[in-house]
Amino acid sequence: MIDFEGKNVLVTGAAGAIGKGIAKGFRQYGGNVFLSDLKQEGVDQAVAEIQPAGQGLLGGLAGDVAVEADVRKVVQAAASLFDNRVDILVNVAGIVAQGKIEEITEADWDKIFAVNCKGSFFFCKHVVPMMKANKFGKILNFSSKSGKTGSALMSHYSAAKGAVISFTHALAYELADSGITANCLCPGITEDTGVWSNVSSGYIKNLGKSREEVVKQFSAKVPLKRLAKISDVVAVTLFLASSGADYLTGQAINVDGGREMH
Repeated sequence: MIDFEGKNVLVTGAAGAIGKGIAKGFRQYGGNVFLSDLKQEGVDQAVAEIQPAGQGLLGGLAGDVAVEADVRKVVQAAASLFDNRVDILVNVAGIVAQGKIEEITEADWDKIFAVNCKGSFFFCKHVVPMMKANKFGKILNFSSKSGKTGSALMSHYSAAKGAVISFTHALAYELADSGITANCLCPGITEDTGVWSNVSSGYIKNLGKSREEVVKQFSAKVPLKRLAKISDVVAVTLFLASSGADYLTGQAINVDGGREMH
């Protein structure tokens, strides 16, 4: 049974389509939710949209996940709202980019790793002490299908998302004795998201195809013959955060219609 009554949840990347959907899902099932994203305007808008979705505590604060001082402020604000207890951390924040290997700059590489890897690291670093003190916690990090099998023209993104999986494995071993689980989600291409808009635009440019042709090309690679929906990703996230997944840790769960099977 999915029930987050009395649970305190911190969601990063919460102004984006997936992060907002996840935050709304926790609210619908009784959770207290704290949102964070890069810009306060986006956080405030997400809070306003999520407010009618349930009862309980709700708050938010902007911060750059790649800046430890910002992350510390966000975690402190969540801790203040939640009386020093964060039960569930969902690290959704991430960015994607494309480029041929010979054209990717050092700055491009560093930015992808800073947001996708360092951001998850910083939030785990500052939330874990509260989880240890309460002898309970669930960490959900977002990787990607590309973190398992690299994607052409996305070598830096694939490398960063692969690192998130290994980081999650290490956390699962390290934190198990403290009553904390750590798992990873690996979505495939997901409709109606900024990531897909970015990626599809890149493929349209690099492959010289129309948007319809790009969607058809990528859908054809999926055994279930469609792209992921936001609701697919939200459903798996809520399950992994629920008591039904208490015996799961160190897993990297694919949400990609069978595109990856390992």
